[in-house]
Amino acid sequence: MAGAMSKALDIDAIRAEFPILSREVNGYPLVYLDNAASAQKPNAVIDAIANQSRTAYANVHRGIHTLSNEATEAYEAAREAAREYLNAPAHENIVFTKGSTEGINLVASALAGEIQPGDEIVLSIMEHHSNIIPWHFLRERHGAVLRWVGLTEDGSLDMAEYAAAIGPKTKFVAMTHMSNVLGTVTDMAEIVRLAHEVGAQVLADGSQAAVHVPVDVQALGVDWYVMTGHKLYGPTGIGVLYGTAEALDRARPYQGGGEMIEIVTRERVTYNTAPHKFEAGTPPILEAIGLGAALNWIRNHPFEAVHDHEMILYSHAVEGLRGINGLRIHGEAPGKGAVLTFSLEGAHPHDIAQILDRYGVAIRAGHHCAQPLMEHLGVPSTARASFAIYNTLAEVDAFIEALAKARKMLV
Repeated sequence: MAGAMSKALDIDAIRAEFPILSREVNGYPLVYLDNAASAQKPNAVIDAIANQSRTAYANVHRGIHTLSNEATEAYEAAREAAREYLNAPAHENIVFTKGSTEGINLVASALAGEIQPGDEIVLSIMEHHSNIIPWHFLRERHGAVLRWVGLTEDGSLDMAEYAAAIGPKTKFVAMTHMSNVLGTVTDMAEIVRLAHEVGAQVLADGSQAAVHVPVDVQALGVDWYVMTGHKLYGPTGIGVLYGTAEALDRARPYQGGGEMIEIVTRERVTYNTAPHKFEAGTPPILEAIGLGAALNWIRNHPFEAVHDHEMILYSHAVEGLRGINGLRIHGEAPGKGAVLTFSLEGAHPHDIAQILDRYGVAIRAGHHCAQPLMEHLGVPSTARASFAIYNTLAEVDAFIEALAKARKMLV
C-alpha cells in the first residue's frame, strides 16, 4: 500500500488531495515523475485561488473598499507565509516575483551599477541557465568576468576549487542550493562564509532546494535567495526573492511603474521602500495567494518524513535501474535530493521519454537548461525522473518496467 511508505505520512490521503493524479494517460494510470520541472497542485491551492476569485477579488493596496482590503489581507498573508517558510527576519525581506528567473534577473539588474570591468562573478558549472544568462549580461555589458567552479567525481561541488576561485576581485557569487540535474545539495553556509570573507554578495538559487531542503536564510547567511511557486505545489507566475535589509536597500529598482514609487513629479521621482520598491505594477494577486496556500500546505507535513519518503523512492529507483545494461546514473553526491538523471547507451533521451509516455509515465528529457553541465558530463542531453511527496513505490516499479520496455525497443 502507498500509505505504508511512511509512518508519519498517509500517502494515499495525500494523493487524494491532487485531483490530476486520478487521470489516465494512454490507457495507463498517470505516473508523474517530472516534479523537478513543475509539481502538481493540491486542492488547497486550487481552492484558494478559486475562492478568492469568487468571493474577494480586487486590486490590492491603497483600496478603500471592502474587497480591496480583503484581497490585500490575503496577499500580504501570503508574503508572511513565505517569510515563515524561509525564516526571513521580516516581511519586508520578501519580494514577490514571477519566479526564480525574474528574481535572479532582478538582482543582476540591481547589481549592474556596481560592476566595473574586471569584477568577478563566481558560478558553478551545474547552474540552471536562469542563473547563468543574467550574469553573462553583466559580462557582455559591463565587463564582468565569470569564474566557473567544477565538480568532484560524484557530482559534488568542488569546494577546494571554489575556495581558490574566491579572491579580491570577487564581486558576487551565484550558486544553486540544489542542482536540478544531479540533485546535489551544496554547502551554502560555507559558500557564503568564504564569499563574505572577501566582501562578495551571495545569491542562492533555491528553485529545487526550497521543496526538498529545510531553508533558513538567516542561518545560511545569504544576501539573496530565490524560489519559485510552481515547484512548491503552487501556481506558475509567482516566486519569491529574499534579500537582506542591507541588500534590498542598496539595490536599485528593477522596473518602474505603479506601487514602487513614493512621489512622482515632472522633475523627479522618489522610490518606495522594500519590498514594494521592486514590485512595479499590479502584482500576481491570485498567484501569490495560491503560493501562500501551497507553503502552508507543505508546512503541514513533517519535513523529515517527506524527505525520507522521497529518498526511499529514489533509492528504490536506483536499485531498479542498476539492473539495466548500458544505463549510467549522473550524480551520486552524498546527501543529494530525490532527482534521478540518467543516460541509456544507444538510446536518445527524447525517445526514452516518448516511449515511457505510452505507458503513462511522465519524465523529462533534454539538457534541462544546464548545457555547461551537459558538456561536463560528456552528453548532449539526459533523461530525468524526479520524485515528490505523492509518488509511490508502485509508481517507481511502473517507471522501471516501462524503461526496460523502452530499452528493448531502442537498443
